[in-house]
Parts: sequence; structure tokens; C-alpha cells
Amino acid sequence: MTQTVLHIDSSARLSGSVSRDLTAQVVERLGAKEVIRRDLATPLPLLDEAWIGANFTPADQRSDDQKATLALSDALVAELERVDTVVIGAPVYNFTVPTTLKAWIDLVARVGKTFQYTEAGPEGLLKDKRAIVVIASGGTEAGSDIDYASRYLQHMLGFIGITDIELVAADQQALDAEGSVQKAKDAIAQLAA
Repeated sequence: MTQTVLHIDSSARLSGSVSRDLTAQVVERLGAKEVIRRDLATPLPLLDEAWIGANFTPADQRSDDQKATLALSDALVAELERVDTVVIGAPVYNFTVPTTLKAWIDLVARVGKTFQYTEAGPEGLLKDKRAIVVIASGGTEAGSDIDYASRYLQHMLGFIGITDIELVAADQQALDAEGSVQKAKDAIAQLAA
């Protein structure tokens, strides 16, 4: 049974959002004891030179300013470390994820915290976690050659160690909105709690 869920929404639409509606249904289906909510409608800061400098300074050598610069990133990583399931709502904007979700990824993909480099290549450090990614699109078919959103999320989650990934797709809504959303709801009903 799912104990703790990190529920992330990234749609710019606060009402009428298919991905938000579906992630809420996923979280309800999981019946978690605790849900940590992260709504990216309020954008996270983008990486800048100060952040890069702080991140690549060894932790024991960081100034107070550098620690403050990384505080939000540290908190986002701590959220990931704490949960056993991550639910991500990702509408497809221009064939990929919204910039707000990309900003979250940039802040949590941290060498030495969520991944490390080994002689065998990169190794994700967030193991034994599950991710359920809800994709909503107007015209892009999930898994197609032009779907850079779900493939990117699967790659990045795997890169940080989350390899148990399930995709719920309400894709190609421009062709059949009702059928697309129903297909996603049917997939949610089949999810293991």
C-alpha cells in the first residue's frame, strides 16, 4: 500500500485542466496516508549562475549565501526522498513538458543527492520508488516519435533512480476528447494502490 505520495501538477490551467483532474483521481485511487502537494502553477526559479556555483561547491565549503541559494532545491529533493510514490501531471506543451516542470527537474537532478557517476555510468539514488505520470495532450500521441514529454519524464525519473514508472495518457484529445479522458480514467481504475 502506498504510504506517502508527492503530488505534482504542472498545468498552467488552474481550472478545466485534464491533467489536474486526472492526477487528483490517481491520488485518490492510491489512498495514501500522507500527500505532499507541489503545484507548479506558481513557477519555481530557473537555474542561474549563483545556483550552479553553489551546487558545484562541496557541501562543507558552501557559504551561508550558497546554502540559502540551494535551500529550495534541498527541500524539493527531501520531498522526493521522503515519499514512496510520485504522481506527476504533465500536459504536453509544444511536444514536451511545461517549463515549470522542467524547472522542478533541474532543481532535483543533483549529483551526489539524486544521482551519482560511477565507473559503469550514472546511477540514480532514489531507488524503490514508484512514479505515475499523467500525460494530457491535444494532438500528440503518447509514445509516438513526436512525444518528447513522456519519454523525457521516463528518462529523467530513471536517471535519478525511479524506474517503476506507469504512464496514464489522456492523449490526442483534439481527435476524441471524451474517449481520451475515459481511456485515462479506465487506466487509473486499474492502478494498484
